Amino acid sequence: MKANCPDEGTTVAITIPAGLVKNTTAAYSFSFTTYKTPAVNITKTLVAGQTQQVKDLYDYFLGLYGKKVISSVMADVNWNTKIADKVKALTGKYPAMNCFDFIHIYVPNQGSNGWINYYDITPVKNWADKGGIVQLMWHFNVPTSENTEVKMDGSGVTCDPTKTTFKASNALKEGTWENKWFYQEMDKVAAVLLKLQDAGIAATWRPFHEGAGNATLKSGDSWGKAWFWWGAEGSANYKKLWIAMFDYFKQKGVKNLIWIWTSQNFNGDATKYNQDNDWYPGDQYVDMVARDLYGNSVEKNKQEFTELQAAYPTKMIVLGECGKSENGEQGNIGNCWTAGAKWGHFMVWYQGKQGSTDTMCSDAWWKSAMSDSNVVTLPTNH
Repeated sequence: MKANCPDEGTTVAITIPAGLVKNTTAAYSFSFTTYKTPAVNITKTLVAGQTQQVKDLYDYFLGLYGKKVISSVMADVNWNTKIADKVKALTGKYPAMNCFDFIHIYVPNQGSNGWINYYDITPVKNWADKGGIVQLMWHFNVPTSENTEVKMDGSGVTCDPTKTTFKASNALKEGTWENKWFYQEMDKVAAVLLKLQDAGIAATWRPFHEGAGNATLKSGDSWGKAWFWWGAEGSANYKKLWIAMFDYFKQKGVKNLIWIWTSQNFNGDATKYNQDNDWYPGDQYVDMVARDLYGNSVEKNKQEFTELQAAYPTKMIVLGECGKSENGEQGNIGNCWTAGAKWGHFMVWYQGKQGSTDTMCSDAWWKSAMSDSNVVTLPTNH
């Protein structure tokens, strides 16, 4: 039996009269309510951005939201456009955005011994000058212990809470070694952000991503934990860290960022996970809400997008990271869009060794995405 009810938000009652069901004389009645698309009223102003460039960038996202999805890729070791160049070589088009990561900014003497000099913003400026949108994120590394020397080879630091004695709660307590590290590293990043700001470059900003990790696991199993130090001591402390960074960057004069919070949501399975709404810093500290999905089908993409848009109806919802996993290829972005997963943008992770791009999506996935009429790429003259 099929029930056809094309209207949204409609309750349908069905009764099966007695005698129609085999092996019983009983009648059956049941009802259901069809899905209703949540009212979306995206906030038109930024929570912290005040430069004209960042206002223009946010307006650009707003103008495309629900109409097109903006393409992006993660940089190869964070301060270049090598992967974007590979996507261009494969498909004939550059992604519209390139994501840079401050993951190695902890290294003493930036630029020495072959390490990145983040204070040289040339790679970012070159990308922006060709019309590319700049994304920024930060795998915020901390020393493995108070007395560990952070060496020039990059050893002695980690994001993994199981490999460090760094306590996230102490990061906000004056007089602790964690507090000293927390603010000295933020000073380094803020200095680069201000250089970008002075150069007229605005960016999306995705710090403290995937904060909940597996902490919303319903079973209580031992693996139900956060996998980054910033989430290791729970949602309340996580939000304090976010707000501390937000306030500190504001104090420093950083005004060129669109702040993006990354939800863990259901990890695609509501039977095993609770929502992570408790980890949300608050509307006044977040411009967009992201979700990181790997190896998720078109249907899972739609589920995650729909749940997030319903939970955060005033925020644009974006696909923070995506790519292949042990579950298979990431859902075809064109098919995701058609199915209703209308992400504001998507960003493919690097290091996947998939095809000629060396990302976590295959050549076939990329060719399909970059030729899709719903996907925004860098103008072809670049």
